[in-house]
Amino acid sequence: MLGATGSIGRQALEIIAAHPQLEVCALSSGVQPLDALAARHGVGHTQVGGDPTGLLEASCPDLVLNAVVGFAGLPATLWALERGVDLALANKESLVAAGELALAAWKRGGGRLLPVDSEHSAVFQCLEGRNLDSVDSLVLTGSGGPFRGFTRADLDGVTTEQALAHPTWRMGPKITIDSATLANKGLELIEAHFLFDIPYGRIEVVLQPTSIVHALVRLRDGGALAHLGYPDMRVPIAFALTYPERAETPVPALDFASGLVLEFQSPDVETFPLLSLAREAGEGGGTLPCAFNAANEVAVRRFLEGALPFLGIADVVGAVLAEADGAPARDLEDLVAADTEARRLANHRAVGHEVPIG
Repeated sequence: MLGATGSIGRQALEIIAAHPQLEVCALSSGVQPLDALAARHGVGHTQVGGDPTGLLEASCPDLVLNAVVGFAGLPATLWALERGVDLALANKESLVAAGELALAAWKRGGGRLLPVDSEHSAVFQCLEGRNLDSVDSLVLTGSGGPFRGFTRADLDGVTTEQALAHPTWRMGPKITIDSATLANKGLELIEAHFLFDIPYGRIEVVLQPTSIVHALVRLRDGGALAHLGYPDMRVPIAFALTYPERAETPVPALDFASGLVLEFQSPDVETFPLLSLAREAGEGGGTLPCAFNAANEVAVRRFLEGALPFLGIADVVGAVLAEADGAPARDLEDLVAADTEARRLANHRAVGHEVPIG
């Protein structure tokens, strides 16, 4: 379990504790100590910080849950895919950044790639056992975050506290800010393209404010399949960890007689341009998705530090994409170079932005 002390990691440990057939063989974290957690779960292999591939080699897992945040999760993703070790992937950024390199490693390794994001888990379940020829398109849903319905003028001067107040999900700070900017939907769009081999033009994003409908699959006969459930990450985590058994969770079933309302809206891509920028990066291909991810990570970090205004996040990402060459990566070294250059450009562009007081 990589990223054991984060939101996904904590909920995964809850699932594992409830299912004796699951055993944790290794734990990693970014900076948090793991001694107490390892003792509680009887784990002998731990690592704090750094590249976790040595930890993976030492622990010989049957399944890797990659819940590391950001590009830092890439080495573990490629390690599992290359070796055919089943991968429960909560680290969407590594698949977004690696793209074709990750797909090639997956093909060589032949293991299972089980998405943990609620939207992609939903699509996976709707597509399971289905011929892709019968699929018309995918619909990814999002709550719209805390600023759904805001104008650009409304967003001028919003604080980190406001941006971190997600209306339906409880997540880590980076993904919560990504939800507020709709960058998360952009990352999910690119991830869905690679996971399910669906062209970008056949992947739609809509807002579903209550986060009850996690994704839909439109079929070529005019019908559509949807995955519904209360917004609780324990469902997709348990699905990935126990696949294909679909273990029980403590999450209640939907009460359809309670007056459940399912409302859908189009995202406002003018006010929240990161969704359109992500689509453009994905369609541009090469290392542009890697540059999008790197620039967004830098800009979000600067915002959380109070050094960049909320609207400046999209400004920085757009500027970096305009400068990035997007050349395809031949190997991991090329990918790291593209990531490094995008971060350099993003840090440069972030300097000088006026930061609101408050």
